[in-house]
Amino acid sequence: MSLIPSIFGNRSVFDPFSSDVWAPLGSSSNEVSTFASAQVDWKETPEAHVFKADLPGLKKEEMKVEVEEGRVLQISGERSVEKEDKNDRWHRVERGRGKFLRRFRLPENAKIDQVKASMENGVLTVTVPKVEEKKPEVKSIQITG
Repeated sequence: MSLIPSIFGNRSVFDPFSSDVWAPLGSSSNEVSTFASAQVDWKETPEAHVFKADLPGLKKEEMKVEVEEGRVLQISGERSVEKEDKNDRWHRVERGRGKFLRRFRLPENAKIDQVKASMENGVLTVTVPKVEEKKPEVKSIQITG
């Protein structure tokens, strides 16, 4: 219970005990939010570019990994809304839903024809091998004199 009277419907102006204090005014706690952007890490090792995306609760059938023209890696998918029973009453909906799409321009050293993806414990790992760098040939020159 807030000590400040409510002027925005069921929502008080500032309730320090509410977990959604920073939600926009007028938003309700049972709104379905958009799963707009998956969190992705990209690291480069000597052998490959490795992308890791946190996608908890998604099955591999619900996502796509593609390499588009122009060396663009695209990770996309959709988290669907749970089937709702008329008798269900939701108290809070915080898990994101909807479509997501992330794109990354791969560098010239990426072997785009050898991309591999795997899913384990809600983490999608995409591995893009790198072209081996040719070490410049060094020729020793004998010094005379």
